[in-house]
Amino acid sequence: MILASAGEDFFRAILQGTPPGTVFALVALGFVLTYKTSGVFNLAFGAQAYISAALYFQAKNEWGWHAAPALLLAVFVVAPLIGLILERAIFRSLRTASAVAKLVVAIGLNVALPAIFELVVGYEPVAGRTPTGIVSGGASVFYDPFGVYPFSRDELTQMAVALAGVLLLGALFRYTSIGLAMRAVVESPRMTEMAGIRADWVSAFAWALSSAFAGMAGVLIAPRFNTLIAPDFFNLVVVAMAAAAIGRLVSLPRALVGGLALGWFTAVFNTFVPDWAETFTWLEPFSDNLTPAIPFVALFGILVLWPEIRRARDVPDPMAGVDPPPPVPANHARHPYLTIGVRAFAVCFLILFGWVAFTQADIRWLFLITQAVILSTIYLSITVITGFAGQISLCQGTFAAIGAFTVFQMADRWDTSVLLAAIVGALIACGVGVLVSIPVLRLAGVWLAIATLAFAYFFDSVVVKFSWVGGGDTSLLQGTRVPRPELGPWDFGDDKSFLVLAVIVLIIMSFFVIQLREGTIGRTLRVLRGSEVAAESIGISSAKARIAAFAVSAFIAGLGGAMLSMHQENVNYSNNFAPATALFWLVLVVSLSARTVEGAIQAGAAFSLFPPVILQGTFLGWILRSEDRIPGLFPISPKWRFVLFGLASIQFARHPEGLLEFGKRRSTARLDARLFEKYPLAQRSGSQGLTAEDPAPKNSQDAAEDSAPQAADDKLEADS
Repeated sequence: MILASAGEDFFRAILQGTPPGTVFALVALGFVLTYKTSGVFNLAFGAQAYISAALYFQAKNEWGWHAAPALLLAVFVVAPLIGLILERAIFRSLRTASAVAKLVVAIGLNVALPAIFELVVGYEPVAGRTPTGIVSGGASVFYDPFGVYPFSRDELTQMAVALAGVLLLGALFRYTSIGLAMRAVVESPRMTEMAGIRADWVSAFAWALSSAFAGMAGVLIAPRFNTLIAPDFFNLVVVAMAAAAIGRLVSLPRALVGGLALGWFTAVFNTFVPDWAETFTWLEPFSDNLTPAIPFVALFGILVLWPEIRRARDVPDPMAGVDPPPPVPANHARHPYLTIGVRAFAVCFLILFGWVAFTQADIRWLFLITQAVILSTIYLSITVITGFAGQISLCQGTFAAIGAFTVFQMADRWDTSVLLAAIVGALIACGVGVLVSIPVLRLAGVWLAIATLAFAYFFDSVVVKFSWVGGGDTSLLQGTRVPRPELGPWDFGDDKSFLVLAVIVLIIMSFFVIQLREGTIGRTLRVLRGSEVAAESIGISSAKARIAAFAVSAFIAGLGGAMLSMHQENVNYSNNFAPATALFWLVLVVSLSARTVEGAIQAGAAFSLFPPVILQGTFLGWILRSEDRIPGLFPISPKWRFVLFGLASIQFARHPEGLLEFGKRRSTARLDARLFEKYPLAQRSGSQGLTAEDPAPKNSQDAAEDSAPQAADDKLEADS
């Protein structure tokens, strides 16, 4: 009897896990299709699926269309058109870029695309309005072929489309010339064109096909959500990454099996573990908290333990050797007098800004300025891990949350000084950073980013719920309150005094990061960023350097998170440190400049001050000396912040140094050309290449004659 009952429960769990497993498989197939045909790990897949689902819902429910034309518009017109636009405007110029650069661009698109759609179409999510499927009675008509578990029409449609998708895509890649051409374009578009294949056309077809698949997946998946919002689609994409990882992003059958296996395992776990927990009480924490994190644990385990993934490395374009070397930083190339002038201007600007902030700003502006300063401290952690080490970590928000929760727990439980608790929280975050870095040491590029994202979602779905982290049931009633610090006779409860403390912390961390960049660790990280193989060939340990980078960045993020919780007098985890928020942090920092301290500071200012200063018209009102803003123009929707900074990340692949550094280099070249013509920029920077404006010498004698005066000038400059 017991065995029969257990067998029936197991069979019911398998049937129950098949529909969600099919959903995971649909998304995983989309990942595999995009990566296999474009070489892009498309984190914007969820955004594309959301656009098609929301457009179908809008056309059918708001515009009164029938299901067939609404499906045709959303999946077979708009979705392929989005893919063509993305390929032509963005990814065509990024085909030879690194996988990490493409990943950053995809993250930026994931931020920007939903906001663009909502602004253009005027779509606003309404809580509680469940989307309908593409078949009549999809959620109300059920079939129970085994007498154990009934399937809805929507679920049967999802399973049929997933199976048909695997068969059709498999036939496309195996038996057609276009499938072979798509795989060849991913490896090297330039060599493919030498064989007479139009790489542009092949790439455009691949993106249109993958976008249509994303649109179909979005429309089919939408009925599973109570409210149609973009974050739910991205969360589902993160869950389905485990299935895509099983297929190493290239195997369609493995992705299908991986998705189904993930759904089956989750259903079996939810069926048996709660019953076992009644007998074995030590299983209760796992039963209550681990269920939502099963996909993330599975994803992290697959990435760390799967030998094929640990050995995987990005395959560079064989023709990449003809690409020009990266430019030197602007501060290394400009004239010393210009450097002095820039620094003097910066000091004067900061003094003026500080005077205005402390004498003219009200409570609201003091809050925003202090928040900008603290976020700049947190963003310095991205400068270390991404700018210096060249690694994409998507769990910096988690490290910051650890610092914030440590301050909350130590102040709430033991009435500890919050400044001491902030240091302890930063050290705990540093230790967690080391623990995270050790199992992912052998991962590279995209796989490392996915592993850190899995850890961030595991923390979000499981760890935060424990009472010794997020406060448990107590936090639901009282919140996660954090007091302002006191240090001897100084009370930082006042907003202005706390701003001074935040500025001091930022200055100390900025000086520390600069010294790190110029020291042995910084130089080692730069070497590893250039070529890990070359670095190891000269005796540099990549493992130690990675651990050091994770530890330092986690410490800085933890300290910044503690300061942010003190500033707001509450942790506010969902608003401040959720994984989606940390993704936008990365987009913002790499768009401006991930390799400089001023890039982190300007990113903090942009995140906090851009909406009130620009989008709400405060800056324009100050210029016009009027409190009245232009009617019908202000305030501008805050969604434009996500659009502008999300699309700005596209420049990362073209200018990995960031828009700030790119602008500095161009302005430095122009100023040098006008003010210091005797010492041209290219010659002082030591560049060996010729620009379009430099005439090439006709022969070696001309070259020697041209270089002689410059050598004399260089000697004079060195002597002076």
